[in-house]
Amino acid sequence: MSRFPRWLAAATTALLVAGCGGGSSGGGSGENKAAGDRSTSPSAAASAMRALPSSLTGQRLDWHRCKATADSDAPGDDWRCATLKVPLDWSRPDGKTIGLALIRARATGGDRIGSLMFDFGGPGASGVSMMPYYAATTAKLQERYDLVSWDPRGVGASEGVRCRSDREIAAREDVDATPDTPAEEQAYFQDSADFGKGCQKAAGPLLAHVSTADTARDMDLMRQVLGDGKLHYFGISYGTELGGVYAHLFPRHVGRAVLDAVVDPTADAVGHAENQARGFQRALNDYLKSTGQDPEQGSRKIADLLRRIDARPLPTSSGRKLTETLAVTGIVLPLYSESSWPTLTSALKSAQQGDGSRLLALADQYNERDSAGHYGTTSHAQRVISCLDDRQRPTLTETKKLLPQIRQISPVFGNFLGWDTAGWCHDWPVPGQYDTPEVSAPGAAPILLVGNTGDPATPYEGARRMADELGKGVGIELTWKGEGHGAYGSGSDCVDSTVNAYLLDGTVPADGKVCS
Repeated sequence: MSRFPRWLAAATTALLVAGCGGGSSGGGSGENKAAGDRSTSPSAAASAMRALPSSLTGQRLDWHRCKATADSDAPGDDWRCATLKVPLDWSRPDGKTIGLALIRARATGGDRIGSLMFDFGGPGASGVSMMPYYAATTAKLQERYDLVSWDPRGVGASEGVRCRSDREIAAREDVDATPDTPAEEQAYFQDSADFGKGCQKAAGPLLAHVSTADTARDMDLMRQVLGDGKLHYFGISYGTELGGVYAHLFPRHVGRAVLDAVVDPTADAVGHAENQARGFQRALNDYLKSTGQDPEQGSRKIADLLRRIDARPLPTSSGRKLTETLAVTGIVLPLYSESSWPTLTSALKSAQQGDGSRLLALADQYNERDSAGHYGTTSHAQRVISCLDDRQRPTLTETKKLLPQIRQISPVFGNFLGWDTAGWCHDWPVPGQYDTPEVSAPGAAPILLVGNTGDPATPYEGARRMADELGKGVGIELTWKGEGHGAYGSGSDCVDSTVNAYLLDGTVPADGKVCS
């Protein structure tokens, strides 16, 4: 079942790919300004971390040359990989452990601050695969930080979950994710239930232990084993939610943290669908304006195209059919980056002329399908993580009541996102944990939140809401008036220099600073 997820940095990293032991933490010149220990009493979870067995906290990581993975070639000689043991169940730290795959490149300069951990979002994106590709963007940061990332639990080389075979995925491409008849509704929900059963069979006990809170606790153990007194962190997209949850659980341990493309922590599952409908429609409107089209008329034209494809899928050069679901996915991908807008123009033009090949190629890129018909597993991991996090399970009746409202927000994406609220975690084998994540972090060091006014997947309003939830003096908002998913490394000298000054020198910008 194809889907563009609630928040996904993996699509951005896909475009980026196409284009493009640790010592103790040192004290940089501005360390106290950015990462002062102004904490209140820690949470119960953080207190429990002090009692972890030495078999966990005293691990000596065996750093070795990284090997090629199913998703990427082996990186260069500067990169080393290791495996960190973490508890399967954090309520039983003396119990069974699982292995997390880590990757690291050492700081290139002499005035080392510590490790800088990266999470590329999804949830479900592989940090081991992505970190080397992102290194060119972060070369300045590597002068004083070891660049570190990992595959979170349930992802990639860290007990990665695969819920369906390639053949099963391909066979379900014709399931309509915007059902129009009772028969299509039944097929849609049956497909969702079957996917959950496949995840349960593949993951076993792990399925109940891949939450964002579990990963935040993994991060703090990682910090200790790497030898860092504070966690210096760069989270993108869903990685911003992970960063907020970490700050809530471990406010005393927050060092210099940047959250880019910020998820709205006040939105539940339905709220995220509405936010993304608004964000993707806003990005589509900006795209249409750039081509000289009226956004309302251009959106209506695209919506009409999707209705025609729903009734009669388009032929493609591969022999496969372009369904409405695949077409929507193909439209979504180029909206993650303004540089890909010309690709969207040519794909839409071809589709209007009856050829779905170009939109299908974009959808395949999003769904990590290669020319041999092999699919990646980012969406599998995303689903097992988000469905464990999200408690909300809208019914068919509730979804049908929601549809008119969300279609009004976006005539192009609203229908898909509205139906998704009911189908994504339908009949999921394990219950969700919360409606919205707790990210309040009184006493934590300042956290820099970067919002982009044209961001389709995480609309820029989320940065302000995250700042409010983190608490006064903790969330510091930086706005970029730009396009695409994420701001750092996207062409704004203002954004890049502000983030670099914060991470490298501890210079905290004024809350509300705007880069235009």
